[in-house]
Amino acid sequence: MDYFSLCLNLFCLVGQALMHLAFVSRLTGKRAKVRHFGLYVLALSGVELFSALLAINALVSIGAGLLALWAMGCFALGNRPSVSLTAATIAVYIFQCSFGLVNSVESVVFPGVLGSPLLYLLVFLAALAAFGICAGCYMLALKALSLGPSEALPHMGLLLVPGLFAFGAELYILYTAYGVLPAKFGPEEAGRHMALMVLQAAGLGALLCALYAYRHLCRGFQAQAALQSLTQAAEAQRVYITEAQKRYEQTRSFRHDVKNHLALLDGLLGGGKLEEGREYLKKLETVSEALSFPYQTGSPVVDILLGEKLGLAEDIETEVSLVLPKSCRVDEPDLCVIFANALDNALSACRLAEDRRQLRVTGKRQGDFFMLTFENSCVPGPLAPEGTGLSNIRAAAEKYRGAVLTEKADGWFSLCVLLDIS
Repeated sequence: MDYFSLCLNLFCLVGQALMHLAFVSRLTGKRAKVRHFGLYVLALSGVELFSALLAINALVSIGAGLLALWAMGCFALGNRPSVSLTAATIAVYIFQCSFGLVNSVESVVFPGVLGSPLLYLLVFLAALAAFGICAGCYMLALKALSLGPSEALPHMGLLLVPGLFAFGAELYILYTAYGVLPAKFGPEEAGRHMALMVLQAAGLGALLCALYAYRHLCRGFQAQAALQSLTQAAEAQRVYITEAQKRYEQTRSFRHDVKNHLALLDGLLGGGKLEEGREYLKKLETVSEALSFPYQTGSPVVDILLGEKLGLAEDIETEVSLVLPKSCRVDEPDLCVIFANALDNALSACRLAEDRRQLRVTGKRQGDFFMLTFENSCVPGPLAPEGTGLSNIRAAAEKYRGAVLTEKADGWFSLCVLLDIS
């Protein structure tokens, strides 16, 4: 290998590492550090070195590079394995396809300048053009997937199958069409390479269209979750209004009869019937207690939700130690979403537990933040995948610059919701 080839390979290796990791970092929303780029460059260098020493097939070398990028996404950036594999496949495919487009042009132009010093300049310019095409495709891919700063990429594994298909097709083209330049190069050979270039460009376009369709699919999922959240909030508000009307009617009836109660009590006490008076007074206390909420949290909406949800859970031991601060800026519909989903999930898990059925709801203020904790007994086992209810809670918490933490250990599940109430 001459010095030019060595320098060109080193240039392409470093550029490949920078572009791959930068794209995966932007796509998955994880920040890559300088040491991550250094590690990835070393990994790609090792792959190239072993491929040259052991005369490994180019397809195996590209596959090893894909695994290296997948490992960087998993262990350096902290992505899930499926997300990391999808992002790595898209990144490597676009990179290989960009160079494949340039290879098609090279296959037509380079046979005419073989042995000429102009060949070195053309090879370097071709590498720059390939990097430019790759950078443009990366930007288009990120733009096609742009969901906004506060939106995530759910179900990213859906892109894995079309990504692997496009990646496999590109590897087949590279392996079969761009091996060794033919001894005789004519119009037929040039037409074949131009057809391959059009085919690869169509593959890039198809991938970008798939990414664009995926973005709208994600927005459909988000709209569905938002609609369900609003439906739950509306249902909670309906329960609140119904319960408030019921208690209003009970209170109005009690106030209407209070004069009669006082007159009867005065008659009993005036006639010296103290025991009868005490018994009647106890009955009045029972009636007045029935008009108040069983839980006093400082929020009428939360009081009614707790009363309704926990009132139906007579077979579950419940404990509520919660007082919401008066300066709490969390809207009542968002409180409905958090408490309704958390209580529904907790009660369902409690009913599945065999040994004990316990549920605790607590709240604690720490400066400008308020921590809600829902703890319940559950069946042993690993944490279940996040469902719609927990996703709605997380969305409500993030609205107030908060966070959600779940933990399961020793048959006990804990859900912590942190909210900024400043």
